[in-house]
Amino acid sequence: MIGAIFMIFVAIWIYQSAAKAKVDKMLFWVVGGAITFFAVQALFVYSDVSLLESLRSSEGGATYEAVNGADRKNEGDFQGFGGVLESLFFELMPQVAGFLVVAVLRNRFMLKEDLNAANLFSGVKEMFVSIKDSFKTTANHE
Repeated sequence: MIGAIFMIFVAIWIYQSAAKAKVDKMLFWVVGGAITFFAVQALFVYSDVSLLESLRSSEGGATYEAVNGADRKNEGDFQGFGGVLESLFFELMPQVAGFLVVAVLRNRFMLKEDLNAANLFSGVKEMFVSIKDSFKTTANHE
């Protein structure tokens, strides 16, 4: 769910950046950015699951899951402040990594700008402002 929201924002961000820079093949960049975001996100989700399973393999393995249920295996792992941070990391890292990869590709290949923090995230604020402004009615503009 979070990944889908991020992907929509990435597609809007790529589209607005391409329109502002008057880039050819705008749809190609939007679709390519969304596919790249999804691929990186899927890769990180898979690696997160594999990492979690490898960390917890000493707790019983497949036999334990089949007999006692997989939900009991992680019963105490995400409790406390450290558990909350671990859970947030594994939940948000795939989306953040996908966003960063798309940002680098957008900056280097679509916009052909230098790679720095200002250029990497340029247009994000304008995207959210335009989304906010899209909810205004015409009565507010009079």
